Amino acid sequence: MHRGRQSGDRESGYQRVDRAIVLAGGPTLLLPKETLRTTAQKPASSWFRSFSILPALAFLLLIPLQDTRPSNAQVAYERAQQLFVHGQLEDCQRKAFWGYEQFRTTSLPWASKFRLLEAQAMLYRGLYPDSLAVLSNFSPPTGDLDESVQELTTEAVSLAHLHRISLAAQKLSAADAFCTANSLEACGEVLRAHGILAMERGQLSDARQAFLSSLSFARAHHDLNLESNARLNLGTVALQDNHYDEAVDWSQQAYASSLALGNQNRAQIALGNLGWAYFELGDSERALPLFREAEQRAAKLGNIRNQVKWLTTTGYVYQNTGDWMRAAQFYGQVLDLARPIHSQEDVINSLEDLAHLSIAMGNLDQANAYLAQLTPLVRATQNRLDDLDITLAQGEIAAARRQDQQAQSIFKSIAADPDSQTSMRLGAEHQLASLYEREGNAASADRMYRTALTTFESARQQLKKEDSKLPFLANATPIYTDYIHFLIQQGKVRQALDVADHGRARTLEQGLGLISRERTFHPAPLNPGGIARKAGATLLFYWLGRSQSYLWAITPTKTALFPLPARSQIAAVVQRYRNVLLGPDGTLESSQADGVALYRTLVAPAAALIPPGANVVILSDGALSELNFETLIVPGPHPHYWIEDATLSSAPSLYMLAAAKPARDAGRRLLLLGNAVSPNPDYPQLAQAPLEMQRIEKHFPANDETVLSRQQANPASYLNSRLGQYSYIHFVAHGVASRTDPLDSAIILSPASDAEDSFKLYAREIIQHPIHAQLVTISSCYGGGTRSYAGEGLVGLSWAFLRAGAHNVIGALWEVSDDSTPQLMDTLYQRLEQGAPPAVALRQAKLTLLHSQGSFRNPFYWAPFQLYTGL
Repeated sequence: MHRGRQSGDRESGYQRVDRAIVLAGGPTLLLPKETLRTTAQKPASSWFRSFSILPALAFLLLIPLQDTRPSNAQVAYERAQQLFVHGQLEDCQRKAFWGYEQFRTTSLPWASKFRLLEAQAMLYRGLYPDSLAVLSNFSPPTGDLDESVQELTTEAVSLAHLHRISLAAQKLSAADAFCTANSLEACGEVLRAHGILAMERGQLSDARQAFLSSLSFARAHHDLNLESNARLNLGTVALQDNHYDEAVDWSQQAYASSLALGNQNRAQIALGNLGWAYFELGDSERALPLFREAEQRAAKLGNIRNQVKWLTTTGYVYQNTGDWMRAAQFYGQVLDLARPIHSQEDVINSLEDLAHLSIAMGNLDQANAYLAQLTPLVRATQNRLDDLDITLAQGEIAAARRQDQQAQSIFKSIAADPDSQTSMRLGAEHQLASLYEREGNAASADRMYRTALTTFESARQQLKKEDSKLPFLANATPIYTDYIHFLIQQGKVRQALDVADHGRARTLEQGLGLISRERTFHPAPLNPGGIARKAGATLLFYWLGRSQSYLWAITPTKTALFPLPARSQIAAVVQRYRNVLLGPDGTLESSQADGVALYRTLVAPAAALIPPGANVVILSDGALSELNFETLIVPGPHPHYWIEDATLSSAPSLYMLAAAKPARDAGRRLLLLGNAVSPNPDYPQLAQAPLEMQRIEKHFPANDETVLSRQQANPASYLNSRLGQYSYIHFVAHGVASRTDPLDSAIILSPASDAEDSFKLYAREIIQHPIHAQLVTISSCYGGGTRSYAGEGLVGLSWAFLRAGAHNVIGALWEVSDDSTPQLMDTLYQRLEQGAPPAVALRQAKLTLLHSQGSFRNPFYWAPFQLYTGL
């Protein structure tokens, strides 16, 4: 039996962030600026002209036979309004039209309500001219101030989206006059309409304040729909203001409230905006399934414009991962959908995306052709961000054509323009650094690389949550890689190492209080030899780059640099080798080719600096975080695993090793949790858990151990313990690793209450409870994690315990066998009891299995466990 499972799925560029869906206004629902027309839309102002004429005439002939009493009008109106509230806008518009036709001669007040509802449904579907056309013939009943305010608000929002800003402001002023003199329910929509108008003007601070006011109004009036819409709008403002972790919070709240209210249209918008926030945080892997789900929901609802939006963002993900052909297919699909529905904004966005992609692919003439189509469209909208985006593309084309002076002038203007977004400034500054490097102006190139990384650090320090910080470094990886390569070309090998290490473990170091929240880029000068001496080891520091990777080998007396192949070449062999090792039948013979190839690539260049029996600390990068270097095969007359020659451990960063303080002397106190009560069939009883716990217990005096088993082994018991008193903490349990959200990785214990997930000890909970343990051992599957973040490495349970303060953590890279693990752990604690350091003790325990005669000698059984150290 295995002790857990993996949940979830499997270089960031510079995209604009003004394409999140902005919501429009209406009586109870703030729907999107991007909400859709249908493919069958007509220029007429009502749905009548979209119907087949014969059914329509037949229906009209029957109208006199219908019951037109007010009571039935109310029932019909409430049904249509429920469709509106639930986001079924097309059906709502249809019913509102027929309601108006049915009651316009018998009940003018009800006919007026249906007419207004029809206009509002059109607004939320993006049919702004049609909505205005319906309202041009609308006259609210005398004295119905709420309807008068709703009419003015609907007109104002439609006008704002058509960029008729002055007239929109006049309509809102008239609505304000009603609200100043009267207390009306519709006034909450007026506040939100002010926010929409402010967003159209690019006044994000004013928009945020207006949406906060509408949120307060909604709470005071117990208006759940208005409250949900305000949350969605606040998320959109946060996205456009580059406050991505705040956008995550608002979008998650809007999604939950939309589902609770049954509004599927708003839910898909919130879902897509949530994906956009993750994308801008550098977490493309998490964003992609959200974009795809939002797109599928939009298609199901018939919302073509929203579908266009999420197809576009899906293209961004593929472009960022280097799948340019698939990205081009999505952008082309967007253009084909946007043109027939006359969605000018989506046409502009698609042409911009195709232009930038063409530049990246080297198709400069095609890029210019797209820009030629764009220029008159952008001139007509007078959108400053679109104008800047075109300018940036023109600079990229000039740079690609070696028109360096023109390119420099363009990039300088983008970097200095106060209207440029952070992603635009990063792109322009990075391009400037590359241009200066190309022309041999080393001093200017160095200064501009540092300027770009300062821009990035400033943006990163605005993030408040661990979840947001972890993926964000991916946005700067291309800049770090180019700057490191530049420094190495300049012969500044040690400075390049300082820069590379500065991009490592930033979230972990900040969480432990080792570094401050800097807003500038100032890498600390390191003493590599001193760090190696302190660690008592040879340090192997890796940096994987798109076209060139590097290895720094560091001993107390020497630091040497070795060039390595491109990241993609290394990653492909690592993945292939892992697939072999993950099978119980993976042997030295069956895996020799790739195992030897990886040793020759990653270790052999520095072999002269690694004496036999040495301690080696691996500082990995990217795909190397998922590789146990002990399994690499040393070639020769007698091929063997590298674990036979060296004692290995992994570390997050050089700076963290340098800053490490000695572990507190807490004796040999042990906290042992395991043999939990199975919470459900997904996590069955571990048959060998009692045996493993018994074997561990015997290595500690009874007075120095706290053993929690069965019902006592629950998350609450761990979190409520005096954790600082223990030198050793050990879990014998199932584990679950989340790729999409690594801080949701969990150790599976006994249920602590009736709550659905009370049996899960989450990584995000672990980091909130400080420990000082010399060693934490997670004897479960995927304790090391399954998701590697740029700069942070593999993030999961092991990372969480290091973040909580552990000096060393043993976690698993893959599934752990319940059969072999008790034997390995028995030997581990026997060696610890004899005084061996954790890395040495773990190696000796692994060698016991490797040198055995049974199947346990295969790497599948001994190699999943890896020691992560902060010294």
